[in-house]
Parts: sequence; structure tokens; C-alpha cells
Amino acid sequence: MNSKKQRGFLFLGMVMVLFIFTIPVMAAEFPGKPVTLIVPWPPGGSTDVAMRALAEATSKHLGQPVVVANKPGGSGTVGGATMAATAKPDGYTVAQIPITIFRFPHMMKVTWDPLKDFTYIIHLTGYTFGVVVKADAPWETWTDFVAYAKANPGKVTYATPGAGTTLHITMEMFALKQGIKWIQVPMKGGAETTPAVLGGHVTATADSTGWAPQVDAGQLRLLVTWGNQRTKRWPQVPTLKDLGYGIVSNSPFGLAGPKGMDPKVVKILHDAFKKGMEDPAYLSMLDKLDMEPFYKNSEDYIKYVKEMVEVEKENVEKLGLKPR
Repeated sequence: MNSKKQRGFLFLGMVMVLFIFTIPVMAAEFPGKPVTLIVPWPPGGSTDVAMRALAEATSKHLGQPVVVANKPGGSGTVGGATMAATAKPDGYTVAQIPITIFRFPHMMKVTWDPLKDFTYIIHLTGYTFGVVVKADAPWETWTDFVAYAKANPGKVTYATPGAGTTLHITMEMFALKQGIKWIQVPMKGGAETTPAVLGGHVTATADSTGWAPQVDAGQLRLLVTWGNQRTKRWPQVPTLKDLGYGIVSNSPFGLAGPKGMDPKVVKILHDAFKKGMEDPAYLSMLDKLDMEPFYKNSEDYIKYVKEMVEVEKENVEKLGLKPR
């Protein structure tokens, strides 16, 4: 064998050795810098508050800070879509994945595929949703509110964190079944929806518990919640299920990174966030927000995503939101 061929084989061997050992070394060194957690909602809302508590708790177990970056817009899809399109799959950028990521591909042309463009890391929790009106509004109960809406088509306006969100879909599914016509006013998140009700700009808001301080202060009236059972904080307020409507809606969510992440890095992130979920400070924050842990590991989360993509397809078709 001539020296030229020998040098060629030697070079090829060195490349193969580097390839074999690079990924384990990368995983072993991760994390070597702070991890960015994209929260696709404005600061101050219930998701932002909960994610900041989780980020702080997780930082203690990850060995690096988890830094929240708010990227609101698109009913919670801008953050995940931006990450999928631009972030390196190195574990240093992850995002909260709202259910709209699974729903919007059935409603419109989008830049992401929920089954191909994300690496699902861990499933976290879901929301307590409810409908609130001003405390001096004439409706004492949800039944009163529904009766008014039926008798006054188009007069009731309700704010949501965005068109296509679970708040919007659930309100419209309810309206479809009850023969109601009311008008959605999409906004960017709870930091906008609650002031909109307080200021009289909308009749009500359907949102997560960002409205809780105003309800407790007597400025807003909580008419109904959407969970499987009544909340600990407002046990006197009925659920849609209590009232016989057969609706439970809590829009569960988790965390994901861009596609192509090293499984070893995914495990490191999963384990750190799992410990963060068990941290007393985070659990205390969930309790304040009336949110409950809904943990799923990476494998189970992927299976759940596949199920939810199909469920959301059916919901979109029922409401006639599928593009023609």
C-alpha cells in the first residue's frame, strides 16, 4: 500500500473516531451555559408566573440558570415556531408547548409540523380555566349569563388569549351546542384580558387564573370553571361538568426543544425539570394558580402528542374551522 493510500485511511480513521466520541462528550459537558426557556405568552400571566417558578427551581438541579424569554403572539405558537425554525438542537433552547401547536396545523398553513419539528422533553401541567365578569355585572351565575347571551345574540363579547386557543375553542363549542352567538375578542394573554374586563371593554373573559387576584379582591366575579372538579380556592363556583354540560377543558402543556436533539441531553433536561416539578416552591406556585402537576416522561409525552393532534383535528372540523 502506497503512502498516499495510508494517509487516506489514517485520515478516515481519525474522522470516524471523532464522530464516535463527539456526541458523548457533548452530552457529558451539557449544560455548559444557561438554558433559555421560551414562554410564548406576555409577562405577568399565569403561564409566565408558573414557568418562572419552574425555571428557578430547575436551575438548582441543572447546574446552570434557566432563563425565561417571553415571545408572545399567535395564540402561543410564535415561541415554539420560532424555536423550531431557528434554534440549534443543542439543548440550550426549549419552549413551553401550548395545545395550539397541535391545533393550528389543522386550521391554517403553518411553518411547523408538531410531529416532526420538535423534541418532546417533559409534560408538566394544565390550567384552571374560568369565565369572569365585572363584580357589578347583572349576572350572578353562569346560568344567568348563558340565558342573557341566548336572548341577546351578538351582544356578549369575551376576551381570550388568542384566536384558536383552548379558551376560544371551548367557548365556541359551548355556543354551538347551546345555540348562542357571542363574539370573541382575541388578545395576547392574561395581562391584557383581565384589564379588558375591568375596563368594561369586553363583557367577560375566558382565561386561566391570571384573574384570581381581582376575583379575590371582589373586583371580578367568577361564574364557572372548566375542570373535572371544583377548585380548592373557589369551591362555591360550579364547573361546566357540575352544571350538566359534560365539558372538561384544561389545555395541558409541556416542554420541547427543536428536532434532532441528542437523547442524552434530553434526559439531562428531563431529569432536571422533573426535580424542578417536585420543588416545594414550584408546587406552592401551582397551588396558588390552581394548577395541578400532570407529569409525563419523554416517551409518554410523545405518545400523548400524537393523540392530541388527532383530537384537535376533530375539534377543528366540528367547529368548521378547517380551511376549504
